[in-house]
Amino acid sequence: IHKKIPVLIHNGKPICESLIIVEYIDEVWHNKSPLLPSDPYQRSQARFWADYVDKKAYSTGKRVWSGKGEDQEAAKKELTEFLKTMEGELGEKRFFGGDTIGFVDVALVPFTSWFHTFENFGQFSIEAECPKFIAWAKRCLEKESMAKSLPDPENIYGYALGLKKK
Repeated sequence: IHKKIPVLIHNGKPICESLIIVEYIDEVWHNKSPLLPSDPYQRSQARFWADYVDKKAYSTGKRVWSGKGEDQEAAKKELTEFLKTMEGELGEKRFFGGDTIGFVDVALVPFTSWFHTFENFGQFSIEAECPKFIAWAKRCLEKESMAKSLPDPENIYGYALGLKKK
């Protein structure tokens, strides 16, 4: 319908859109490794934060690498505020899901592959601004399943360079 990726094909049936796919995976394979908390309130909070990531992170990040001048500066400030908000939500936990990777972690970690691009185009350091967030990202990437599923930041940077030239 939206002609977008990602699409998960399971049992010959397509499931579209990132967060919907993650919820589907959680429902189908919940007994093996649940992503959403069992408590309804905590589950609603995880969905809220994942939705916040979905609505805020990518649009703001795009303005960092594609913008110029004042718009780019505003986007860098907005991105930093977003990341600091996420640091606040993370608190002292290892992952947004607590001691284990959860729904918000899975929704947010792909965004980190863009950091190299944001930093190069925006000429700033995310780690200097948000060290707790970068520490969280590094913990996530210690998990082989996460590290192997993310695109190479250099490839994303090359992709963004190509788009910017157009």
